[in-house]
Amino acid sequence: MKRIALAAALLAPLHAVATEPVLGACDGCEAVFVGRPAAPPAIARIAPAGEAGEPLQWRGRTLDANGKPVAGIVVYAYQTDASGRYPRDPAQDDAAARRHGRLRGWALSNAQGRFGFDTIRPAGYPGTSVPEHIHVHVIEPGRCTYYIDDVNFRDDPRLKASSTSHDGRGGSGVVEAKRDASGTWQVERDIVLGRNLPDYARCGG
Repeated sequence: MKRIALAAALLAPLHAVATEPVLGACDGCEAVFVGRPAAPPAIARIAPAGEAGEPLQWRGRTLDANGKPVAGIVVYAYQTDASGRYPRDPAQDDAAARRHGRLRGWALSNAQGRFGFDTIRPAGYPGTSVPEHIHVHVIEPGRCTYYIDDVNFRDDPRLKASSTSHDGRGGSGVVEAKRDASGTWQVERDIVLGRNLPDYARCGG
């Protein structure tokens, strides 16, 4: 019976139960736990297949401060649609997760620290100077969770030149976007765990 109960617990999605403390001030960070699958894939989807917009594949690695790959890290990402809005999920009743919209997903880094997302290229907020971006959070299981710098696109004219070499939370989020033969945008963005997080010493402490 204990084995059955354990298996059920592992297969059940996690809802609003935060098992890892949130580092720093972060409005709505509890949304990372809402709907989180018990066993996310290494390559996950944010936008479903057939979503309007230009297809994009993001691949990356989770690394420690010395550049060594780290397995078992959950990367949570959410974004706007092709119109620059966060499309609502009618089934979502959690206020924080509802603000993130329905284009959201979780990936779990594999033994080589690799993870990825298949999605569409997001649009910047309409009528503003806000550039295209994908929001990113990290969950270090059993330790902590925190947001890192957004994925931004170097070819986006709305991205300020001063940001193109920025090395911020989790390392630089500015990516080079290139189309492959199928027309899909390809980007790489690694995550350095804890990089430039002033309160990272509390992670797991």
